Amino acid sequence: MTADIETPDFETTAFTTPPPLSEATVALVTTSSLHHPDQDDFAPADTGYRVLDGSRRDYVTGHWSPNFDAVGFAYDMNTVFPLDRLDELAAQGVIGKVADQHLAYAGNQFELSAIRMDSGPAGGRWLKEQGVDVVLLTPV
Repeated sequence: MTADIETPDFETTAFTTPPPLSEATVALVTTSSLHHPDQDDFAPADTGYRVLDGSRRDYVTGHWSPNFDAVGFAYDMNTVFPLDRLDELAAQGVIGKVADQHLAYAGNQFELSAIRMDSGPAGGRWLKEQGVDVVLLTPV
């Protein structure tokens, strides 16, 4: 169903040069529909995002696509949200620090214009306001 979706062509792209990775604050952005139990689940066609608290480990996946196999996530959340691996990289000095908060979107979308034009840029601005330098995207 996605084979005929046109890829957007941007005349200019936004890019900044981050600090060295060993000094950078890194956040995760996932499309695995994660949320905390006290947050609203993702509904079909929900193009918003959820802010995930990095100090918690009670993530729930709301991915409703029949093509998503949740077994890996149930076994180890790091398969879709490698927060423990980022903590290890920060402890080793490979990255400066792990952001306190991260973002989740529902990746099983067919109409991407709202994410591309609204919630995607809004999430990017929000992360920048939180002092995030680098984002690790885990597309699910």
